[in-house]
Amino acid sequence: MKNHTLLNNLLGWLSFAIAAVVYTMTIEPTASFWDCGEFISTSYKLLVGHPPGAPVFMILGRFFSLFAPDPGSVAYMINVMSALASAFTILFLFWTITHLGRRIYMNKEGQEWRSWAVLGAGFVGALAYTFSDTFWFSAVEGEVYAMSSLFTAVVFWAILKWEDVADHSYANRWLVLIAYLMGLSIGVHLLNLLAIPAIVMVYYFKKYEVSRNGILMALGISALLLVGILYGIIPYTVKIASWFELMFVNGFGAPFNTGIAVYLILLIGGLIFGIWYTQKKQKVILNTILLGVTVIMIGYSSFAMIVIRSYANPTMDQNSPEDVFSMMGYLNREQYGDRPLFSGQYYNSPLDREKSNASEGDPVRIKKDGEYKTVDHKPHYVFDSNTTTLFPRMYSREGRHINKYKYWAGGEPKGRTVQIENKESGQTQSVTLPSFGQNLSFFFNYQVKYMYLRYFMWNFAGRQNDIQGHGEVHKGNWISGIPILDNLRLGDQSKLPDTYKNNPARNKYYLLPLILGLLGLLFQYYSGKQGKQGFWIVMLLFFFTGLAIVLYLNQTPLQPRERDYAYAGSFYAFAIWIGLGVLAVVEGMRKFLPGGVSAVLASILTLVFVPGIMLSENWDDHNRSHRFVARDLAFNYLDTCDENAIIFTNGDNDTFPLWYAQEVEGYRTDVRVCNLSYLQTDWYIDQMGRKAYDSDPLPFSLTHDQYVTGTRDVVHLLPRIQGRVDMKEAIRFLASENPKTKEIPGYPGRIEHLPSKSFSIPVDSLKILQKGIVSENAAELIVPELKIDLNKEYILKNELMILDMLSNNDWNRPIYFAVTVGQDNYASLEDYFQLEGFAYKVVPIKTKADDGQFGRVDTEIMYDKFKNKFRWGGFDDARVYLDENHQRMAMNIRNNMSRLANALLDEGKKEKAVEILDMALSKMPVEKVPHNYFSIFLAEGYYKANEMEKGDRILTDFGRQSFQEINFFSSLSQRKQGNVGDDFQRSLAIYTEIANMSIRFSRDSVREELSKNLAQLPLGVVPDNMLSIFAAEGFYMEGRTLEGDQLLENIARISRQTIQYYMSLPKDQKVHYDYQYRQSVMFDREIEHLLTKYKRDDIMKKLGIEDTTSDTQVLNFSTH
Repeated sequence: MKNHTLLNNLLGWLSFAIAAVVYTMTIEPTASFWDCGEFISTSYKLLVGHPPGAPVFMILGRFFSLFAPDPGSVAYMINVMSALASAFTILFLFWTITHLGRRIYMNKEGQEWRSWAVLGAGFVGALAYTFSDTFWFSAVEGEVYAMSSLFTAVVFWAILKWEDVADHSYANRWLVLIAYLMGLSIGVHLLNLLAIPAIVMVYYFKKYEVSRNGILMALGISALLLVGILYGIIPYTVKIASWFELMFVNGFGAPFNTGIAVYLILLIGGLIFGIWYTQKKQKVILNTILLGVTVIMIGYSSFAMIVIRSYANPTMDQNSPEDVFSMMGYLNREQYGDRPLFSGQYYNSPLDREKSNASEGDPVRIKKDGEYKTVDHKPHYVFDSNTTTLFPRMYSREGRHINKYKYWAGGEPKGRTVQIENKESGQTQSVTLPSFGQNLSFFFNYQVKYMYLRYFMWNFAGRQNDIQGHGEVHKGNWISGIPILDNLRLGDQSKLPDTYKNNPARNKYYLLPLILGLLGLLFQYYSGKQGKQGFWIVMLLFFFTGLAIVLYLNQTPLQPRERDYAYAGSFYAFAIWIGLGVLAVVEGMRKFLPGGVSAVLASILTLVFVPGIMLSENWDDHNRSHRFVARDLAFNYLDTCDENAIIFTNGDNDTFPLWYAQEVEGYRTDVRVCNLSYLQTDWYIDQMGRKAYDSDPLPFSLTHDQYVTGTRDVVHLLPRIQGRVDMKEAIRFLASENPKTKEIPGYPGRIEHLPSKSFSIPVDSLKILQKGIVSENAAELIVPELKIDLNKEYILKNELMILDMLSNNDWNRPIYFAVTVGQDNYASLEDYFQLEGFAYKVVPIKTKADDGQFGRVDTEIMYDKFKNKFRWGGFDDARVYLDENHQRMAMNIRNNMSRLANALLDEGKKEKAVEILDMALSKMPVEKVPHNYFSIFLAEGYYKANEMEKGDRILTDFGRQSFQEINFFSSLSQRKQGNVGDDFQRSLAIYTEIANMSIRFSRDSVREELSKNLAQLPLGVVPDNMLSIFAAEGFYMEGRTLEGDQLLENIARISRQTIQYYMSLPKDQKVHYDYQYRQSVMFDREIEHLLTKYKRDDIMKKLGIEDTTSDTQVLNFSTH
């Protein structure tokens, strides 16, 4: 046994060392996308990040950042912290597996080989989890999930250590340690609390005789503990403090924070007294409970740092939780909204307006005049009780969510129809609700199967690719690597396009980890009393960190990113069974081989075929070394901006990396980054109104009282004044408290509104040229005023603040919108955009959008930035793995570079244009970044520059890629084709654009290859457009003349009908069908060209082509 203990420790640390080496070799050397830039920034400077905060992570991150030799290495050191936390998780997993294995397998004296079997089980299970997809992903970036996994692993291991010494006098120390770790873990992530039920069951099985009622009681107690911490200690510690504060400040007139001080004195004094009293009276159980509550509170007290730092008004201060009332909203994550769990509405349940108006939500309070004043109430919606349901899963009212609800639930609502009376109008509304069966279908099909089991299979069966899917058969599914299984579910995988086949995240484990885990699960269950109890303990951990989270999150469709990281604890539990599966294999081998040989051989074989395969498959898509893309793109966004500029962003990936660049690396701190999602909140507007580093405050005219929560959240647009209104005057009108500016005949109460929908902002041309906002060579294009037309009924606070800032800026500071910001957030300024790289500058030059492309291109500025300033972060490094997020960013860059190149060509600057086009392909090579739609415009640029071979290469390669997609989609069954409809149509549209481009520039070699490809498809796949003509040529080239004739006759008939209809229209209506007419005429010419080329005289005669030798021949029916 002594040797076993020594080897157990040594192999545990070996597991740690392997994990630590692998993770530190593959960590990202800087900030990653998503929340990492924010977490690294908040750790480095102890800033206040998004709710509910992670103060323990921040403190530990700050400690690790102290070892960075320079600010550029801070992210690396915090990523190292994640790597080491993950490696320690593996250490405790190893010891957990060997503990459970020892209890069921090392129960016979004189069989030392059993020790080797248990150690082998621990090693295999620990390394399987080390190399698993989800855990490895979290281990190499500066996010909270690696640290959260460590806390889960430690507390689960700690209760097993307690189990070993449960009868000793000091055993309860382990329970107090677990409670303290639970309290600390709240300051990392709440996921760790889900280990409580498994911990309680270990305690129950050790201390009590097992019975059905006893098990139920233990489960009930575990639920009470979990709910008590989650919904008791965490929110009510602060909520009770708010009651005291409100009573003392508003009731007794005491200074701010008096109530909190009294509350803390009573709370701390009560706990100290309780511990002293129970110690004195020898009440062991009560004393242990009080100690547990106390250490949980000590761990939870880390959140005091959030309040303290917020009070200092740091540059990042999300939600500004500097008092108990704002801290409550921060902890409750109120900015993310609410979701029903046990009962609630369907997506089409109407509001009960009478009850909604009668009942207010929690008050919103601010400090004012020495007390806390209520300025608003949080929304409180009550839905008609006749339309609600138990266990609501389909509740979101967003249109995009509703469409997906129907997809996953099997179509339109099929439940009962309810008549709802509108008491205001007296009208009755008929509403057909989804059935409860559809509700459960969505739950099982989407929330369980797609958003949990799919991730589970990623880790233990195999992964299709790293492309985020929403149900499509070619994106983000699990695979096994066994063709017969994968083809049944996902279509013929041999026909997958090369871009999907060669995706680095296409990982195949051949179900081996899954099978080994299932063997371990069964082996543990059937290993006597100890095994069965251990099975239920692990099963509780597996369930509560997996399916219980599914139930709690109640996720809507179309999540912005994959959510597998939330279920890492569940995969951890399954890794325990993978380890125990080795013991099952040993037992199977013992029927043929001696025990010692079986133990060693089983360990080696499972080590090679489970962790070994997982390592070899996962290395390439989990190795983030040498990747600086997120950081360098952040630099590029900032370098797009002129000095002292303001740049508006909107999403995580165009905001958090920029925060990192400024907060950690101190880069371009003169630029103010303003996130439009946050600009709807008063606390963020306050922050934008303060100086930050070298950036001046944003020039708002509205004061805090005029935009505080509940004030001007929605501003109506009521055209009471004819003509345009000066924007600055309109804002003054809105800010006025004169009752005449709020009262509208026919509208009840005060109406916050602007008196027009058309506004203007004057332009000072001289100032603009002096400030360099517009180049001298574009001076004649400057307009006298910006004309802003808001074609809507109302604007929200963020748009109001943009317009306020713009009108008061007086052209003192350059203003930019990141190219990743959507048109809905442009505040109707898109006609005044100028593309300068990674952002549009607002300039007084009007440029109408052209084919979805906004703004003019300043070629001089943009060329200089791409040539001399912008960085590429590893896009062109063969060692760097680029996932879907990087590919999406590359698509935007290609678009901007193609726009620059074509603008340079329009100015006659051919050499510079070709230089930019070459750069687009050398910095983002096709091998790393496959072609996308914007590659067509790169080809167009090459053709315009007379670089025909380069253009041909793009169209040929992209055409081959698109054809492979079309070929795969067309091979799918009808049901599966419906699943990929949008992508199928997109591929056909791209192929059509490529075909049109080959015609436009007379690229016969490209055309021939495109035609040959199309001839391989079934006749019904090719749409009745230019592709049919190309397919016909492919048929002629292969000697399949009848099929070619058939296609051309069909498209000619359609063209004839279109042209004849167009010619019959009155002149004023023809403009609406001009595009279709021109397309049909082009089809005619191509049909004529093709029939002439392949000497199809009989078809030409049939179609009415008069002269087959004339160079100017046209079809009779297109003559006009």
